[in-house]
Amino acid sequence: MQRQAHMRKTMLQIVAVVLTAFLAVTGVHSAEGQQPRKVPQIGLLVYGNPPPAPSPEQQVIEGLRYLGWVDGQTMRLVIRAAEGRPERLPELTRELVESRVDLIVGVGTDVAKVVSGVTGTMPLVMSVSEDPVEIGLVASLSRPSGNMTGVTFISAELAAKRLELLKEVVPQASRVAVLWNPAHVDLEFKNLEPAARAIGITLQSVEVRLPEEWDGAFQAVAGGRADALIVVPSRMINHNAQRIATFALEHRLPAVSLWSAFAEAGGLLTYGPNIGAMIRRTATHVDKILKGAKPDDLPMERPTHFELVVNLKTAQVLGLTMPPSLLFRADKVIR
Repeated sequence: MQRQAHMRKTMLQIVAVVLTAFLAVTGVHSAEGQQPRKVPQIGLLVYGNPPPAPSPEQQVIEGLRYLGWVDGQTMRLVIRAAEGRPERLPELTRELVESRVDLIVGVGTDVAKVVSGVTGTMPLVMSVSEDPVEIGLVASLSRPSGNMTGVTFISAELAAKRLELLKEVVPQASRVAVLWNPAHVDLEFKNLEPAARAIGITLQSVEVRLPEEWDGAFQAVAGGRADALIVVPSRMINHNAQRIATFALEHRLPAVSLWSAFAEAGGLLTYGPNIGAMIRRTATHVDKILKGAKPDDLPMERPTHFELVVNLKTAQVLGLTMPPSLLFRADKVIR
């Protein structure tokens, strides 16, 4: 019995030695010696009101949650919101930098331009509506070569396509008003001009920079005797989508734009990427950076699918017959 007890004791000692060596090699430690794991901090710079208010930034949060990054559990969100006051963006960006977040996320070209000039080398993940190379945010889409990456909606490249769709619906159109904000970093109007010349359309430029200019802009469109209206997205114009769509209906103007929200507000049709899906894709870049990737190794992502949304109710009010081929191509028809 004593011999058996001695053998069991010896075996237990051998097991303990082997287990200790295994834990030392694999880096697994006891609870007493384990260092607390650092919870990543994600800075979220918001142009408007902070989440959970409906906003593009809420799409980013949903994308992060889908990838396992949950605020208060696997990461911590540090939110700074400008509440619609762009002059506050530089100050709020500096606050995020000083709080030592691991990276900063933002939505909008206007936000991206601010943070790129304030943050130094801190990783930035941005969703922008323009070509980030042409406006100087990154060196190239495939190799950003800096501290910024993310997604681009390339809205300017789709300008000619929307004009072609408008001509398909209103073939007699020869004069088209273009409602746009030149204060917004946007190249769509520039891209519209050669496309319009190619199909025999004259463009009427109608600029609106400030909220108090809306009445004058609408008067200019109405007085210009345009056959249709193209609405170039910007933050201020997007916020007034319902007002613009109502004006267009009242003046019997077929109106087209980029984001599907405009068609849902009463515009005739929209053609562009699914903005919600693209913004949620921003989270994939955040995920990769938090797992060790560098921003300049992550290509700026471009949309691969574009949605055509047609408001058939608006077409009926305007007395337009939508071509069957266009309805067949539509991703969504609002009836």
